[in-house]
Amino acid sequence: MDWFGAGVNEPLIAVRAIHFGATAMTAGTVIFRTVVAKPALHAEPAAKLVRTQTLRVAWIGLAVTALSGVIWLMLEAVSMSGLPFGEAMTAHVLWTVLDQTQFGLVVEIRSLLAIVLAVCLAYQRVPWTDWLAFAAALGLIAAIAWAGHAGSTLGAIGNLHVAADVLHLLAAAAWIGGLVPLVLLLAAVGRHPTVAWASQARDATRRFSTLGAISVATLAASGIVNAWFLVGSVQALFVTEYGRLLMLKLGVFAVMLVFAAVNRFWLTPRLGPAMANGPQLDALRQLTRNSTIEIGLGLAIFAIVGMLGTMHPATHLL
Repeated sequence: MDWFGAGVNEPLIAVRAIHFGATAMTAGTVIFRTVVAKPALHAEPAAKLVRTQTLRVAWIGLAVTALSGVIWLMLEAVSMSGLPFGEAMTAHVLWTVLDQTQFGLVVEIRSLLAIVLAVCLAYQRVPWTDWLAFAAALGLIAAIAWAGHAGSTLGAIGNLHVAADVLHLLAAAAWIGGLVPLVLLLAAVGRHPTVAWASQARDATRRFSTLGAISVATLAASGIVNAWFLVGSVQALFVTEYGRLLMLKLGVFAVMLVFAAVNRFWLTPRLGPAMANGPQLDALRQLTRNSTIEIGLGLAIFAIVGMLGTMHPATHLL
């Protein structure tokens, strides 16, 4: 359904972008807590603070994910039914979308995963909930693949497309979503530049740097596969609107890589066991600032992805 002319559905694009960003922040925070913070932060009060911070961020992300998911369902009901918004908001239309479409099935599965994750966050002091929350968070972000272009690719080749999209989503969540709790940790170290805080933050930053490198490699490989399915040729990158928008996304991604490389190879090695001297504090501040810029660039990518998902792939136009 075209709300504002020129074939652009601004509400759907905005809601998709918000939903992708919130889901990535939720999953990335849980990933950070499980594979970065938990092994690196052993001593109090740093470990306690990070547990509190990650729990708060995860709850906020999950709440925004749920709310934007409901709005996304409503907008899809309008689009699929072809009815005005008020007429589409009936139990019959909404239930038809949930019960008889692949999008509806994805919504149901992801809603169940969100409930599981919420229960785990509420009872986080129970040991086994950490890994269940981890699995639920991964499922919550990965299942989006079946709600996009990959989910509509048929046959065995479609399984490859979905697998590539799943890996793309997981890697994006681990990197971009994980940057949020990392920035909060670095900001806390800036307020408590002691040996204990600095040593743990340095270990956490190095672990996240490794996770980021793996994520970038996964994003590149899965992105190539997705581009093969959705663009098909180098020419299509330049002569189609979809291709040009994808190139913009790649440009933003390249800028993110520059900041990530500076963080990994220049700033992180300068973090010493204590943050009392000027150069180390300066490196910490730059690392915090650069990571914050990366988050902003990541949000821009989610906005582009929100638009790409509403457009016909380039392969359909040539």
